[in-house]
Amino acid sequence: MNQSITIAVCKGRILTEALPLLASAGVVPQEDPNSSRKLLFDTKAIDVRLMIVRGADAATYVRFGAADLGIMGKDQLMEEGGDGMYELADLHIARCRLVVAEPQRLADHDDPGEWQRLRIATKYPNITRRYLAAKGIQTEAIKLYGSMELAPLAGLADRIVDLVDTGNTLKANGLVEMERVAQITSRLVANPAAMKLKQPRISELADAIAASANAKT
Repeated sequence: MNQSITIAVCKGRILTEALPLLASAGVVPQEDPNSSRKLLFDTKAIDVRLMIVRGADAATYVRFGAADLGIMGKDQLMEEGGDGMYELADLHIARCRLVVAEPQRLADHDDPGEWQRLRIATKYPNITRRYLAAKGIQTEAIKLYGSMELAPLAGLADRIVDLVDTGNTLKANGLVEMERVAQITSRLVANPAAMKLKQPRISELADAIAASANAKT
């Protein structure tokens, strides 16, 4: 039985901040993922390899067993649903927030308490509908995959729901944060079948990664 472990990590900021945590568990890639075009890396832990994936794909790789463990944003778990995965730990990295934002021209006279029907552009239609439905607000959610700030400028939607870190991109495009939907950090997740078949090694890795994350908070 193959007891090797594959860890899927979202590229970008999550990868950069996850690498020190992985190193604490002895998982150090043989090449620098941030400077290589490769997507699959052997590591100094001979039984562990890293898979570098797009954020939107990470949950799929873990859910279907192509990866045993995954490090991904809570936003992806909220959007895709946690079915088919165990959430093992909050790693407290890649902190950001998911917000509703709108152009300054609307914000100057807008009251979120009076919202009734909204047209929103977002990567997160499921989260958006659930959040606003809980407030009794009807929502037309238009799914986009990037450049969310362009949607109000182009007249596609009046508002957006998107991840925000510093808020500088919103400000540069004349948008104002109106409501905070959720605080987001990256999570360590596992495939349930892998947890049963490879439990000792997965638990060892997960404990070491989580301990390092908690030590940094």
